[in-house]
Amino acid sequence: MSINLEYYKVFYYVQKSGSLTAAAEALCISQPAVSQAIKQLETSLGAKLFVRTAKGVKLTREGEILSAYVSRGIENLEKGETMVRRFINLETGEVRIGASDMTLQFFLLPYLEKFHQKYPGVKVNVSNGPTPETIQALEAGNIDFAVVSTPFQMEKGLEAVEVKQIENIFIAGSQLRHLQKKLLSYKILLDYPCVFLEKNTSTRAFMDQFLEQQEVFPEPEFELATSDMVVQFVRRNLGIGCVMSGFAEEALKKEQVFPLKFEKEMPKRYFSIVTGDRKLISAPASCLLSMIQSDT
Repeated sequence: MSINLEYYKVFYYVQKSGSLTAAAEALCISQPAVSQAIKQLETSLGAKLFVRTAKGVKLTREGEILSAYVSRGIENLEKGETMVRRFINLETGEVRIGASDMTLQFFLLPYLEKFHQKYPGVKVNVSNGPTPETIQALEAGNIDFAVVSTPFQMEKGLEAVEVKQIENIFIAGSQLRHLQKKLLSYKILLDYPCVFLEKNTSTRAFMDQFLEQQEVFPEPEFELATSDMVVQFVRRNLGIGCVMSGFAEEALKKEQVFPLKFEKEMPKRYFSIVTGDRKLISAPASCLLSMIQSDT
């Protein structure tokens, strides 16, 4: 298309108002500039678009045909501009986050609540899944950023920032109270049934890596999908469990389970925010990230 788009914009406002003067006022340009733009457009198209009347101007048949297309185009462009402004001003838009059950429950939820209260027009879409799946979603560009727990593997081009320290603990039920005050070796896990998370979780990966360093290789009796279920199984004396401490907090307070103490403490780990190319993150997502990072 060789015709200047501004000519079509002038044409749109002239046909909308039926007046060269009114169009000039709406566009904040002079009336001669409006007349010149219409003349240039008519010359380029080889057709007369307006005829003068006592009340202003009126579309010719050729002008009516053009108007049907130009009106939709200009109106859609203006709607697009408006939506971009609303998006930048956080009146609308979407944030796409990837998070595990653990990071969602023990870190992210308060920030999502605060963000929603401040920007109710922005939709927050949370993809909830294990850490490896969440990292894959980020690498594929399906989410703006991820909130996951260490350990995890990521490709080049991603950046991780630690935001909260957490710890894994081993817990047991009432039938193993005789172990409560003892300082244990991790080899004790070989003598009792164990209740662990599935292997596709960061908690299980961290535990396995640590136990391997201790040359302990327990075969769990149960492998479960969620930490909450691990706690429930341990409460019912189905084995020794390993979870992030937050999941066991209520059961510990009620003395339904108790923590085991070992000769060597398991190292702490972290919740981390993982991002890709910051330039590709939307304005709402950048705002939520800033909100989280300013508080950590």
